Amino acid sequence: MAMVGLGFQATECHVPVHYDQPPPRRTILSRNVIRRLVQLYVGLALYGVSSALLVQAGLGLEPWGVLHQGLARLTGLRIGTVSIIVGAAVLLLWIPLRQRPGLGTVSNVFVIGIAMDSTLDLVPAVHGLPGRIPLMAAGILLNGAATGLYISARFGPGPRDGLMTGLHRLTGLSIRLSRTAIEIAVVATGFILGGTLGVGTVVYALSIGPLAQIFLRVFAVPAPAADRAPLTGATARAILPE
Repeated sequence: MAMVGLGFQATECHVPVHYDQPPPRRTILSRNVIRRLVQLYVGLALYGVSSALLVQAGLGLEPWGVLHQGLARLTGLRIGTVSIIVGAAVLLLWIPLRQRPGLGTVSNVFVIGIAMDSTLDLVPAVHGLPGRIPLMAAGILLNGAATGLYISARFGPGPRDGLMTGLHRLTGLSIRLSRTAIEIAVVATGFILGGTLGVGTVVYALSIGPLAQIFLRVFAVPAPAADRAPLTGATARAILPE
């Protein structure tokens, strides 16, 4: 009896097997950059909001805020607009100081001032200590959180912080002395021009360093090993009061 071949052909059966693999490095970096950008702009916007709260509390501003308010009263411009102009002028001083700005540096100039003026349009001035003290406290606390957010983003220091580190590099003065000299000059000029110097200025000076350190840890963004550099040295001492 003849055997007839049926023509069956053996085939391999492939069953998909899924392994838990880490996401590609490019994906991790993209997520990291997106988070940093969000932190940068949220932090800068909240910094402007916090500055506006201190203005409306009327108990004293941060050192540069005293100058901005004094110039605003002298020129008739809005304080946020003055902040932008002063920030741009300070940024120009980076050229002879050989400082290199980052995205955060340039964004700092514009975002804070815009957010400040927008908040002043929404939040009325408060009269009476029962309302002014909580508003001042909220402004200082929010300023610490905003500082932690935008510094942790690692897109470069603000123009005023870079001025301090640049002066330190150019003159050899310590960061503490450079910062103190600049802020005394800024506060004195602003006060003479009509800026508000008060208990809020003192409380801000004493509390912003510890607050910023706390929020820097809260909002820290993990950096790739090759790019990992903690906030230390001259830049840290310029940004955070000692």
